[in-house]
Amino acid sequence: MPKSLTPRLAALRDEIHGYAKEFGLDFFDTVFEMVSYDEMNMVAAYGGFPTRYPHWRWGMEYEQLSKGYEYGLSKIYELVINNDPCYAYLMESNPEVDQKLVMAHVYGHCDFFKNNFSFRHTNRRMIDEMANHATRVRRWVDKIGVEKVEDFIDRTLSLENLIDQHSPHIRRNPDPRRAEDELKSNERVEGFKVGREYMRGYINPSEFLDSQRKKVEDEKQRAKKFPERPQRDVLLFLLEEAPLEPWESDILAILREEAYYFAPQGQTKIMNEGWASYWHSTIMTRRALRDDEIIDYADHHSGTMGTRPGAINPYKLGIELWRDIEERWNKGRFGKEWDECDDLRARRNWDKKLGAGREKIFEVRKHYNDITFIDTFLTPEFAMEQKLFVYGFNDKRNSWEILDREFRKVKSKLLQGLTNFGQPIIEVVDGNHENRGELLLAHKHDGQDLKGDYARETLRNLQSLWRRPVNIITRYDNKGVMLRFDGTNQTEKKVEL
Repeated sequence: MPKSLTPRLAALRDEIHGYAKEFGLDFFDTVFEMVSYDEMNMVAAYGGFPTRYPHWRWGMEYEQLSKGYEYGLSKIYELVINNDPCYAYLMESNPEVDQKLVMAHVYGHCDFFKNNFSFRHTNRRMIDEMANHATRVRRWVDKIGVEKVEDFIDRTLSLENLIDQHSPHIRRNPDPRRAEDELKSNERVEGFKVGREYMRGYINPSEFLDSQRKKVEDEKQRAKKFPERPQRDVLLFLLEEAPLEPWESDILAILREEAYYFAPQGQTKIMNEGWASYWHSTIMTRRALRDDEIIDYADHHSGTMGTRPGAINPYKLGIELWRDIEERWNKGRFGKEWDECDDLRARRNWDKKLGAGREKIFEVRKHYNDITFIDTFLTPEFAMEQKLFVYGFNDKRNSWEILDREFRKVKSKLLQGLTNFGQPIIEVVDGNHENRGELLLAHKHDGQDLKGDYARETLRNLQSLWRRPVNIITRYDNKGVMLRFDGTNQTEKKVEL
């Protein structure tokens, strides 16, 4: 069970807390708890929460984490929960310098959770909500049976990315009540033209007008699309329209809520980890480190920042980009004059001594996510300095290698991997395809084809919830293809896009 901090660690927490406040960080109250490495792996397997709904995948993830720790392949230094108050876990076997580093890192995360716009709509009592979810699922297990519930969770988890991650910030569909009122206000049935007003009641009796209105309404209903607009939140559409049993609806709603809770963390991985790393580095090197701790700190910090070809380390990319933004705004390396300067020597020595860097990074921390962060602040100079490149497989040489160093391609590749978490964008376009009650989805093709085996298994799981055939339109080799699963057979046919 988690333990309270020792008096020495409590004193260190207060010290690091003071430094974080001194530098201007603003965070919820933060509760630190001590755990063993085994307890840390258990909490990490649950996604950082002390309890989750029952499912076999938690055990699988715990086994992977345990093996990684035992074999020296990986080690979890910290876990922090986006909650109010924030909860963070410290591993009791860590040396004192690591505990200080982790505390400083945690305060950076907590500041980001509280102030970044992406987290503004998240449930700040999620630690309690997760426990409620676990209780609800266990009740259904007792009532329905563990195999049936686990099988449904398995199928639903394969669909948990089919949400609209931007929906908390965007209203894609009009308010249904307002739309209905506008429709009624525009709905005017005049009947036959009347030359004299006193004859209106005889030529257009109320029964006749009512029948005409009914005809108009029936025609509108037949012409009405279902849904009226493409719907990106596929899970919500299934909740509202699929013939689910009560226990299925409840579990689907739980998994959808948790998917939305974790979505901002996926949207801000580079910013969030970079921000926390920036502040643990700043606090440790400027305030908290003792002389005899410098070597150990440098060793552990450099291990976290290590990179390898073909992979992005969000800690490294994030911290370096935060530092670059701070330096640019301190020296005035932005704006029209800077952009138009083509003198390499002048650019290299450019320093207007504005000193606005710290203010700027706090502003960026509040208003950006990973995509806008990279799109706005990644520069050719930064990409060259950090040796960023496009890495891929060369079919001719049958090997992985550097494919391109050109800045626009590097930036495009980064942004492509961040858009929708690097996963395909799928929308519901018709819930009554060809008037047969079939579900029709569309893949918004962005240059990346759907993986055939993934697509077919996803259709299979969607069909199990929709109970009717499910179709998806996508593109292969610039040609339209419709994949279909009717509950028994997988088919595909060419379609016009």
